[in-house]
Amino acid sequence: MNSNITLTSPIVSVEWLQNNLNANNLIVLDGTINKVFDASSHQIPNTRLFDIKKKFSDVSNEFPSAFPSTELFQESARELGINTDSVIVVYDDKGIYSSARVWWLFKAFGCNNVAVLNGGFPEWLKAGYTTESMKMYDGALGNFTPSLQPKFMQFFNDVKIALKDKTHNIIDARSSGRFNCEIAEPREGLRMGTIPNSVNLPFTDLLENGVLKPKEDLETLFKAVADKGEAIIFSCGSGITACVLALGAEISGYENISVYDGSWTEWGSLVE
Repeated sequence: MNSNITLTSPIVSVEWLQNNLNANNLIVLDGTINKVFDASSHQIPNTRLFDIKKKFSDVSNEFPSAFPSTELFQESARELGINTDSVIVVYDDKGIYSSARVWWLFKAFGCNNVAVLNGGFPEWLKAGYTTESMKMYDGALGNFTPSLQPKFMQFFNDVKIALKDKTHNIIDARSSGRFNCEIAEPREGLRMGTIPNSVNLPFTDLLENGVLKPKEDLETLFKAVADKGEAIIFSCGSGITACVLALGAEISGYENISVYDGSWTEWGSLVE
């Protein structure tokens, strides 16, 4: 008989997932950004597609992938059959990219039984584990009830206040080229620049071939930009890869961490 499982870390290996794939309360989510259903593509068995852009974002917001309302998050999570006692493992097709955003969203809505698959789908394929053709979830509705944790997500005015009062370190996950205004922003019409007094830690520095580096390496990277006792806001282009830094920081033992939802796309559009 398949029993229930619990999580002890915000990251799990492909071996762990393979060993626990039949657990009663496990839900595997594909959080690849901009992914659409395609029956000819493959997935980890019993995966459910987590549509960041359309189902789990405030699409009325002018900025991309904006934080959803509690009501929208609850409705969309329940449609995926997610329950209050579900253990959620999320992956993406790049290794670790948008999967960390999904992990952070669940945490922001009070769910701690969630982890990122280290190395994502590429690592699963590399290990030679079974896949299946992509399927749309059409099972029972879940009973997941969110409990909003306001400190996890920061918004434009929060960041303005944090800058004025010097309460937070702001760490930018964009590439050094973008941070140093040597490379144009990929979003058309968005100016180059940085949030004042922010420092740069490219999210790619945390990864090796799409897999998170060992904890000791992550601790060294974070120690260079912030002390463990400091309050931190992570930023990036549009609030996606900032969550990779949040994941690395949590593994490294940082507790007072948050993500700027609008990130540079919003800041660069609203501030001269």
